[in-house]
Amino acid sequence: MSKYLLEDQISERLLFRKLRTTDFKDWLPFYNDPRSTQYWDGLPTDPTEACETQFNRIFERYEHDLGGMNALILKESKKLVGICGLLVQTVDNIQELEIGYSILPNYWLQGFASEAAQKCKVFAFENNFSDSLISIIHVDNIPSQKVAINNGMHLDKTTVYNNNPVHIFRVKQG
Repeated sequence: MSKYLLEDQISERLLFRKLRTTDFKDWLPFYNDPRSTQYWDGLPTDPTEACETQFNRIFERYEHDLGGMNALILKESKKLVGICGLLVQTVDNIQELEIGYSILPNYWLQGFASEAAQKCKVFAFENNFSDSLISIIHVDNIPSQKVAINNGMHLDKTTVYNNNPVHIFRVKQG
């Protein structure tokens, strides 16, 4: 189990838990909406295949202590609204700890990404995982950039990650 998982953590509206294979059908609508992946090149075009690829990567991260996405469960309804977590990433040959987040389209623009990302930041700093956290965001993905800014991050640099032009947003502890 990865030390970076926020299992059993809670925020104002969300419960964090490990993603399960049974969450697949609830997460698939993310890939059925073309707006969800419009900024990222290189993903499978078939929604089911893209979802399978992501789930395989999440479970691989769990097994190898490389962080991972947590299922974000709405306290009120117990429904999956998104995924968010701390991910060990290598950017420009430097290992970093990233706050990654994705929200199902039906729950966009309700503050869930910001709420979850802020919880990840606090959790990482409280546990002294790193003195600096990043978010890797496509240069055209303005909504995700706003989440990073709401999380106290600033634009640190622009680079290429997985053949996509990205901004690296960063926040330092303290």
